Amino acid sequence: MSVNLNHMVKAMFAAAAFAVGTTSSVVGVQAQPVSENYEATIWIDPDGCEHFVMDDGVEGFMSLHLTRDGRPVCHELETCAVMNSDQLFHTDRYNITASGRQRLASFFQQAGATAYIIVGHTDSRASDEYNMRLSRNRANAVRDVAVQAGAYVSDTRWMGEREPIASNATAEGMRQNRRVEIICVR
Repeated sequence: MSVNLNHMVKAMFAAAAFAVGTTSSVVGVQAQPVSENYEATIWIDPDGCEHFVMDDGVEGFMSLHLTRDGRPVCHELETCAVMNSDQLFHTDRYNITASGRQRLASFFQQAGATAYIIVGHTDSRASDEYNMRLSRNRANAVRDVAVQAGAYVSDTRWMGEREPIASNATAEGMRQNRRVEIICVR
């Protein structure tokens, strides 16, 4: 029997996609109930392993296959595209240009990965708070194009200026740091 992992993950997510509050109390403190809300979620860590958290806060691995020592078999990850944000966005903006939208849609239609992780980055010219917001908005804009192209995006991340790949002391270095990385989950 053949099982499509992508459909299975979506089905499991759909089955767990509601949040329920639970009540617990702290040991040694008078019994004052504390409500905790958990959002049922599935995500892929940077190591390629799918994890879940259920509505009661229980976490675990989504893999049906284990190695001999009991570790889950995880997806192969590779950075399959680095899109220079200067090609996709105008300076200090997160709306994707028409040509950038077309290039991204074509990429997602042809890449053939099981899922994608979108990671936004910026240079260091603005405050950390501003750069985090800008990189989040740019990553979300790329995610929206991916979803419209029919791609499954398992996670969207934003790093602001925190993970430069070049020096921010030069114009060329800043240009390289203003990027959106697309990680393919195989």
